[in-house]
Amino acid sequence: MTFKDLTLAALAVAVVALPASAQETPQTGAPADWPLPIHDNQTFTFCQTDRLEYRAHDGDDGYLWDAQGWIGTDPHKLWLKTEGEGAFGEDVEKAEVQALYSRMMTPFFDVQAGLRQDLESGPNRTYGVVGLQGLMPYWFEVDSAFFVSNKGDVTARIEAEYELLFTQRLILQPRAEFNFAFQDVDELGIGSGLSTAELGARLRYEFTRQFAPYIGVSWERSVGDTADFVRAEGGDPGTTSFVAGLRLWF
Repeated sequence: MTFKDLTLAALAVAVVALPASAQETPQTGAPADWPLPIHDNQTFTFCQTDRLEYRAHDGDDGYLWDAQGWIGTDPHKLWLKTEGEGAFGEDVEKAEVQALYSRMMTPFFDVQAGLRQDLESGPNRTYGVVGLQGLMPYWFEVDSAFFVSNKGDVTARIEAEYELLFTQRLILQPRAEFNFAFQDVDELGIGSGLSTAELGARLRYEFTRQFAPYIGVSWERSVGDTADFVRAEGGDPGTTSFVAGLRLWF
């Protein structure tokens, strides 16, 4: 037997004698005793109606919906969002639908881009959307976006929510929403700067995570030039509503 044959035989014996942790699996190249890789490329779906509510206030009582859902993997998702409101017996006052591509930037935040279409009966717009959605430190949920319409209007919106758990089922959810415009939009009755602000709190009881009725209060105020537009049309720039509704999760 030649020296080359002896060397090859020794190497073969050494490989066989290696512990299992040092041997590699043919599929991944990882040691054989390592756990299987995390399957983070699976496709999942999620749908939540965050607010589906009856609103009692001065004048005609109204309704509101706010829902969103997605389909995709952990890094890449298609988000669909819709919200709107109106008074019973009248046309829908405000309504919109968004379709967004979402890319995970950090474990807690996604950057999103896509389109928004307004659906109310009056003048409407189609918007390009760029935004951020995720979880801030101390568990504040934040959804923010810039909108550029097909008419060149530039607006922005930021929403924030927080959950205070009295028990595992009884939860108080404070909520704030602020809308901004970078110019007057007379056709839509929007003034530049901070245009509207909404503060509210909803107390829900989760019979299950998927079904939770709630009650609460919501205060809305038009600000600055937007308030002037509302007054010019005979409206009240400030409204307080008592609400009751359902939070659903599919």
